[in-house]
Formats: sequence, C-alpha cells, structure tokens
Amino acid sequence: MALRLGTFGAWFNPSYDDDTRVRFVAEAEALGFGTAWLGLGRRALPDLALVERALDATSEIVVATAIVNMWTNDAASIAESYERIDARHPDRFLLGVGIGHPESITRFHSPYETMVSYLDELDAAVPADRRVLAALGDRSLRLARDRAAGAHPYLVVPGHTRHARDLLGPGALLAPEHKVVVGADAGHARAIGRDYVADPYLGLRNYVNNLLRHGFGSGDIADRGSDALIDALVVHGTPETIATRLAAHLEAGADHVGVQVLVEPGHDPMPGYRRLAQALFPGPGGSGSSLRTAGADEV
Repeated sequence: MALRLGTFGAWFNPSYDDDTRVRFVAEAEALGFGTAWLGLGRRALPDLALVERALDATSEIVVATAIVNMWTNDAASIAESYERIDARHPDRFLLGVGIGHPESITRFHSPYETMVSYLDELDAAVPADRRVLAALGDRSLRLARDRAAGAHPYLVVPGHTRHARDLLGPGALLAPEHKVVVGADAGHARAIGRDYVADPYLGLRNYVNNLLRHGFGSGDIADRGSDALIDALVVHGTPETIATRLAAHLEAGADHVGVQVLVEPGHDPMPGYRRLAQALFPGPGGSGSSLRTAGADEV
C-alpha cells in the first residue's frame, strides 16, 4: 500500500522537546495535516524512539524524519529500527535521510559517495519507496530519483521546486519544506523569519549556493538576508495569503509541502497551524479535499 502524505504536512523544528512534538503531531493529525515531519538536525537517534512515540499517539498521519543525519546515525541501526516501527505501524513511516552540512561535521568527506553507501546499507530493510532523500543540488536530486521515493528539499523557493521536478521526472515524490509566519505585521514576521534563516542557514554554503542558483544575489545573502530573500523563504500574512503562496510549490510540480510555522522563541506554533488549517483544508473531509489528484499524495 502506498503512503498517503496529503498535500500539506506540518514540519516541527527540533528546538521543541520530544514530549512537546508528540503532542504537536497528535494535534496536526486532528487538524487534517497528512504528514508530520520531525526535524532532527545532527541528533543521533539510532532507535528512532521519537518516531515510534508519535505513531503510537496517532492513528492515520504519516510520520517522516527530516532528516536522519547520515554522519551521526549508523545505517544498520536505522534499518533495524525502521523494520521494528514499520511492523507496528505499516504504511505510516517515511524515512528521510540526508548528508547534513560540512560546517557541522568534523569528519565530513565525500558526501555523494557517503549517500550512496548509506542507501546501499538501507536496501535490505528499507524499500526505496519508503525513504526520501534531503536533496538540493542536481546530483543529489538524481540520486533521490534513482534510489529513493524522491526528494525533501529544505529552505527552497518555488523556482527550485520547478527545477527539481524537471530533474526528478513525473514519477518521483517532491516534498519541499517552507517556513511561514501567520500574521499580517510584515516587520514582525520578517524579524522572526530572519532570526531563523540567518543563523545558521545563511552561514551554510550548501544553502547559500542553492539560493544563488535560484534567483538571489550575494546582496540578498549579506547582512542577515535582504527583505526580498526573507519574504521568499518565510511566507507571512493571513492564512489565506499563506495558502496561496504555498500553492505556488504545487503549481511548480511539488506533490506535497511540509509547512513549518515559525514563532518567537518559547512560543507555541500550534495556534498558527490551527489558523492555517482552516485555509488549507476548507472543505468537508479535511486534508483529503485538498489533494491534487488521486495519486499525487502517494509514495
């Protein structure tokens, strides 16, 4: 059976503790989001206990890792954990894996070969259609097409989504992440968004190089990001405005968008998700009313 991701997912930042994120996932399911993306950063999670807890607390929503870092998580342990969790919760777990950032890992080397080797180790336990690869550049996007269900690009704009779809072809999953601030005060929204984007992402060359390839210049990167850059990466406004902006990814070829609601540090993002859900899932039946086609949300 194919995984049903829905058109929109809720992407939860690793700054929140595990108990809090399990609660978030349960509410995201009730609101109609088809997938909960669990941001992991560099964290080592060999037993994937957080994924299992989130699945235990829910009944239908797909839970996806975003992402299991290949440098800090042994492939054999992740494969074993995947088998355990999938046996308990069949057709509800999407394993997102990726290479991370050269600035954050002291032994970072040969990233492409490492990704290939890691996927080789997963092959015996994790079917290709149950895993997704964090991918920005062309080489990693092609690897996501050939060795996984598809790609989960992070910190991208619809222009990248269009380019990624051209490389992936029509059959692969394309599920970008996009940040939002629910609120009409542009200055306040930019302040929140700039704090999230500037540190660390504008200091990480894989993200910076990708932005430079897709419509931005060096001036946009400087001084913690231009207003144009922040507005493109962190959509703000009313829920209806945000829904329209997120739909640009779908029009560019995405199957699914993982939505990360940003708030000031220490604040709860779920009020934003509640407001946004009303715009994303306006019809009867919740998230099912927003599916693009009968098969577009399946992996």
